[in-house]
Amino acid sequence: MDEPILNIEEREAINAGRWFSSLSPSLRHDILRCAYVKRYKDGDLIVARGDPGEEWTACAKGAVRVSSTSITGKQITFTYVEPGIWFGDIAIFDGDARTHDAYAHGETTLLCVAKADFHKILAQHVELYAALLRLQARRSRQLFGLIEDLNTLPLRARLAKQLLHLVRSYGVTSLSDGSEVRIGLQLAQEELAQLLGASRQRVNQELKAMERENAIRIEPGGLVVRDRPALLRIVEADSDRA
Repeated sequence: MDEPILNIEEREAINAGRWFSSLSPSLRHDILRCAYVKRYKDGDLIVARGDPGEEWTACAKGAVRVSSTSITGKQITFTYVEPGIWFGDIAIFDGDARTHDAYAHGETTLLCVAKADFHKILAQHVELYAALLRLQARRSRQLFGLIEDLNTLPLRARLAKQLLHLVRSYGVTSLSDGSEVRIGLQLAQEELAQLLGASRQRVNQELKAMERENAIRIEPGGLVVRDRPALLRIVEADSDRA
């Protein structure tokens, strides 16, 4: 599945990434110069828990589902890595094994930098140390935010926040109605429920309630957000009561 170069859309996704675009042109050039491309089909295993950290990676297309399996055999999804996001640097830094499984969600393209090249770039660009610290700080803030939401917000507000995040990351504006945005990342309700730490049945109930309120529309191919301000009001109302 490997191909030597990114296509235009994939390269734009990498260059538009908030973190990557903040780097100096020379650092971006050296990262891209030694990077190579890997392509995966939907459901392909990218790395398994316990694998050594051998690559620093960015998602250029599709998504990477980060998950683990409980002792009872239940699969738990923690996040979906979206285009423009880099990951895998922690295992390279501490030399420990991968802590989670990673699977391709949809047709997925990754841009990879080998461990040896990663360290060479670090030696040549001190800037990268500070940039990676900023990246880790951002991840920590997001993690603490998720923990806070899980412990303080009802499912309805957490679902609305997740839908707004998916719109920002994967939204495709409707050509016929500019106020409607289709979520391009196809998630089954069970997958959405795993992200929220809830049952599929409860998530289904909340989605149907939002559909009755004309905030979203449930279609066979996924979800369409019809009223983003309505979702934001749900989040703000429940946050005020928390």
